[in-house]
Amino acid sequence: MPDSPRLLLLAELTWREVAALDPSRTVAILPTGATEAHGPHLPLATDVIIADAMARDGGQRLIEAGYDVVLLPTLPYTAADFAAGFAGTVSVSTETETALIVDIGRSLARHGLHIFVFANAHLDPGHLSALTSAAARLESEYGLTVVFPNITRRPWAQRLGSEFMSGACHAGCFEGSVVMAERPSLVREVIRVTLPENPSSLSVAIRGGKQSFEEAGGPNAYFGAPAVASAEEGRETVGTLGVILAEAVLMRIGRVNVQAGPKAPT
Repeated sequence: MPDSPRLLLLAELTWREVAALDPSRTVAILPTGATEAHGPHLPLATDVIIADAMARDGGQRLIEAGYDVVLLPTLPYTAADFAAGFAGTVSVSTETETALIVDIGRSLARHGLHIFVFANAHLDPGHLSALTSAAARLESEYGLTVVFPNITRRPWAQRLGSEFMSGACHAGCFEGSVVMAERPSLVREVIRVTLPENPSSLSVAIRGGKQSFEEAGGPNAYFGAPAVASAEEGRETVGTLGVILAEAVLMRIGRVNVQAGPKAPT
């Protein structure tokens, strides 16, 4: 009888353990975030925290569908030009990021892992462009099946609440709630509860040609309503992100029965 499906951390496996995986039943997930400003109340690693939670929850759901899941170390340095004016933000070029992700996927393919998934929580336009370009290259040049549920687009965006849909969702209620659920000690609560809502829409600003948080109406690097965030909402959001990830994978490989449910256990 084959072993039960498992959630595995690539960095903790040996090479022999990776070589023993069944490529047809293994999904490799790369969480992608950023190291960038998220208001005066959330850590620079906010997108990393959300991507990790999305990957873990989605991975648990894929295990229930019968797949081994390999979580790659999270990519914390990506294109983040919109936040470049704020201290601590680390941004790489879209070209550099694309090349790095292609090299990661190429390495996986060389060793038999052909289902490659991006669990992404960072919405900078340059970063989304890098993921899209990398996915296309990996599929055309190396034959990988790449799954990238871009949560800024339908049908995924419609599941993530009114603040997210408005585009005013950087370090506001949407993101703040997830950090409160996942890493509450990193939230500057004394500051968070005093912050007024910033209804300026990043998505509208991007369509209008704006190039930075400052130009988009976010002088303190946040958009949305941080003060109304809650851990409860964060746990619900993680569950939704996990369902999105698992559903996108199973749709791509011909299976779509994913049940929504509570956040996967840590």
